[in-house]
Amino acid sequence: MSHLTLKALSLITLLIPLSVFAQRGPLPVFIQDVKTISIEETIEALGTLKANESTVLSSSVTESITAIHFNDNQRVQAGDVLVEMTSAEEHAQLKQAMATLDEAERQYGRFKALEKDKVATAAQLDQQKVLVDAAEAQLRAVQSRLQDRLLIAPFDGVVGLRNISVGALVRPGDVITTLDDDSVMKLDMTVPSIYLADLRVGMPVVARATALRDQAFNGKLVGIDSRVDPVTRSLVARAIIENPEGKLRPGLLMTVLLSQPQREAMMISEEAIIQVGRQAHVFVIEHDGERTLVAKRDVALGVRRPGEVEIVSGLNAGDQVVVHGGMKLRPGVEVKISGVSNNGERLPQLLAQ
Repeated sequence: MSHLTLKALSLITLLIPLSVFAQRGPLPVFIQDVKTISIEETIEALGTLKANESTVLSSSVTESITAIHFNDNQRVQAGDVLVEMTSAEEHAQLKQAMATLDEAERQYGRFKALEKDKVATAAQLDQQKVLVDAAEAQLRAVQSRLQDRLLIAPFDGVVGLRNISVGALVRPGDVITTLDDDSVMKLDMTVPSIYLADLRVGMPVVARATALRDQAFNGKLVGIDSRVDPVTRSLVARAIIENPEGKLRPGLLMTVLLSQPQREAMMISEEAIIQVGRQAHVFVIEHDGERTLVAKRDVALGVRRPGEVEIVSGLNAGDQVVVHGGMKLRPGVEVKISGVSNNGERLPQLLAQ
């Protein structure tokens, strides 16, 4: 093509009216009504289960096991004797201490009667009372040593695996078994400190464990740690979960959802948001006589839910925002409303209407 021909085409282009390149009719858009709804926010965390009460049962003396009164995973009650250890010497000392106390009390009774008849002095009566007190102390000491030869359940719960046999010699600190009160479980979870202002005692908790096929367990928050970890910037919160069926076990890892109180919020479809850097805006429908136009509104975003986002500021309830077709829009452009998405319909569903 010659230079003359290119120049002629350029002149023809300049002579074409700009209206030829202008918008040909209103742009079709789909809109959504801005409504205020009640939402319930949740906080996600990971937690580890602990028994309501838990202890390791061990011996406090060096003795041989003479009897075992529990089996693996048996439920026991507070006060049940679980293990007996050699105590023949202590039983003999117990009989001697009881006899000594009985004789001291009998002599004290005699001196008390003689003191009334002025035969014995008050000093003799006081001396005999000292002997009675000493005999009682000796008896309590023997009973304490006997108690050390018995392993007694301190609370109701379930014992773990038995680690000893009859005849075994145990020493102080040797683990005999464990005892857990699993009627109620403590769930300690790590929560980021950014949620500190949202945590409160009494919050409902829903916990699930993969090991239990994601079965839901309901509980409530009962405690919040007074310190924030300076390394992880998180804190520990504790929930209580009832465990009547005994499915939950100490040490189990659980995913936790903490529910915050319901509040009112303006939620719109995420597809209505146009993000440019850190700024977000939407196109709002405005009516100018018989014409339907759009205006650009900067908005501040809040919490997000699947397919929805909260508008903190920039919109009012009752406004209509463009959810589809907004990428081609500019402020003041005339549009035609092709459909309304108020029930979360996707674009294919709207086109099929």
